[in-house]
Amino acid sequence: MYAIVMCGGKQYKAAPGEVLEVERLKGNPKDKVELEVLMTVSGDKVSVGKDAAATKVVGEIVEHGKQRKIIVYKYKPKKNVRKKKGHRQSFTRLKIAKF
Repeated sequence: MYAIVMCGGKQYKAAPGEVLEVERLKGNPKDKVELEVLMTVSGDKVSVGKDAAATKVVGEIVEHGKQRKIIVYKYKPKKNVRKKKGHRQSFTRLKIAKF
C-alpha cells in the first residue's frame, strides 16, 4: 500500500514507515504533519480524487537540514565579469507514520 502525496508543490510516493526528504516545513522535530493525498494504491485498487482525499497521511518531522552546496558560476567572455555564488537548499526529513 502506498500513496502519492503533495508537499511543497512537489509530489512524492509515500509508504508507511518510509522516510522522505521534502521542502522545508514549519515545525519542530517530533511534530506531526498531515499531507495532501492525490492518489492511493492498495493491491489492485486505485483511488483518485475525492476518494483518495478521504485518506489521511500523517508524517512525523525527524529533522531539518541543508543539502550539499552547489556552485553557481556566471561568466561573460571578454568583459572581465565573473560571479561565483553558492547555494544550499533547506529540507525536512519526514517519517510516514500511518495512513
